Amino acid sequence: MNEPRVTDLHVASNVTLPAPQELLSQLARTEKDARFVQESRAQIKDSLFAPDGRFLVIAGPCSIHDIQAGREYAERFAALAEKVKERMLLVMRVYFEKPRTTVGWKGLIMDPHLDGSNDIAHGLHMARQFLLDVIRMGVPTATELLDPITPQYIADLITWSAIGARTTESQTHRQMASGLSMPIGFKNGTMGNLEPAINAIKAATQTQTFIGVGMDGRASAVTTSGNPDCHIILRGGEKGPNFNTASVAETRDLLEKHRLPASIMIDASHGNCGKDHLRMPTVFEEIVRERAAGDRSVVGAMLESNLVGGSQTFPRPLSELVYGQSITDACIDWATTEELVLRAAEVL
Repeated sequence: MNEPRVTDLHVASNVTLPAPQELLSQLARTEKDARFVQESRAQIKDSLFAPDGRFLVIAGPCSIHDIQAGREYAERFAALAEKVKERMLLVMRVYFEKPRTTVGWKGLIMDPHLDGSNDIAHGLHMARQFLLDVIRMGVPTATELLDPITPQYIADLITWSAIGARTTESQTHRQMASGLSMPIGFKNGTMGNLEPAINAIKAATQTQTFIGVGMDGRASAVTTSGNPDCHIILRGGEKGPNFNTASVAETRDLLEKHRLPASIMIDASHGNCGKDHLRMPTVFEEIVRERAAGDRSVVGAMLESNLVGGSQTFPRPLSELVYGQSITDACIDWATTEELVLRAAEVL
């Protein structure tokens, strides 16, 4: 009598990926790369926590889907960052993973060919190479880390990371954040509630033990010392925006109540602009005004920005895609981005 099948009933395929150390050896960072990442992380920490830190701006495409357009954006971004470096620290969004409420394109790592083939091994290779390209332009990198295994392949090239509204409440992501080497921002919950982010910061700053993957690709028990460089990100929510002075004061009071640093980054996109990219500039300008008025708890802002404004429907034939335009959330265009940042530098 045959034993009944009780495993992998719904698994269509199981493709072995290269171990992290294999990819890191193929696309190795140099000593100069490592020094740049180290120095960029230190500068970001100063922006987040030092009394005289520069205003931090995390800006760039909602997601990277076209490497060529991404490189062009990074080149423009590097020149803009140089112009405002006395008052502002610019860090480029280099987002490779996209959370999905139901279905949709999950990002460059999961589907690098944009055709549903899910060539993850190639996606990891593309992501790491792109990060190397960007930091070699002198541009610090920011991303949202979604899958807990991905950091082993790319985290050494990331200078700041976010945990999104959907995953801030996740124990897995709080544990992961506790062991990461870069500053981490936790977004408020999708409803706009602050408590999930507060609890996430408290958990991520403590020692944690969890199951992870080592550099050799084998499962391992990981024990962390806790990440002291965690902060909150206000991104609005279903209940409305939270970028105004009253929301910032409420957040600051709650952080102080929990004996956490009063370091508040504000996302000008998502719930704070009502998911309307045309309203993003007004929100960004208000965030800058709050900082310029003397509120040092407002340490930075986030923008979704691309070469071309708006977004395009996807999936569609790749030949029909508009170069430099988002296939996920709508972004402001480059001209608007440059104008906003230069004007902010004057105000600050």
